[in-house]
Amino acid sequence: MNEELDFLLDATKEAMHSALSHLEKKLLNIRAGKASPAMLGSVMVEYYGSSTPLSQVGNISTPDARTITIQPFEKSLFQEIEKGIMLANLGFNPMNNGESIIISVPPLTEERRRELVKQAKMETEDSKVSIRNERKSANTEIKKLEKDGLSEDAAKSTEQEIQKLTDTYIKKIDEILATKEKEIMTV
Repeated sequence: MNEELDFLLDATKEAMHSALSHLEKKLLNIRAGKASPAMLGSVMVEYYGSSTPLSQVGNISTPDARTITIQPFEKSLFQEIEKGIMLANLGFNPMNNGESIIISVPPLTEERRRELVKQAKMETEDSKVSIRNERKSANTEIKKLEKDGLSEDAAKSTEQEIQKLTDTYIKKIDEILATKEKEIMTV
């Protein structure tokens, strides 16, 4: 029985950590006014008939806080990269100077900053729900084990352990949100 409980705790912790990692990736896509290669993470480029991530067909760099440059590995990709950026609907207008593609990241308006904070809050709420669902399914599993002969004390202590995990991950999510909110609202 103890092995099953250990496995259950590990699986729950792993799932909660996965929810946290997913949130961090999602929040990377919410721009905070500062240029970052991660802003183009969702851009796909048509490359020899298949859809390929932008990072695999060119070098992405940020020479300053307001500019992203893309150096394609092949000259023939300029149009496809520009098309991919436009299709990703990120609100960027790529410019081609023959050597590289330059994107000027416009400063965020106060209204846009508030919208981005709302978007970040929605993402964090989704992660919290995901973590709570993990807690619920772990507790359901404990109830099943209890019916199969798990002692009441072991069940209670495991439920408390899972609640501690839940509280820890919810706290981490709140901290991540606070950091992201500050990042977005800083002019």
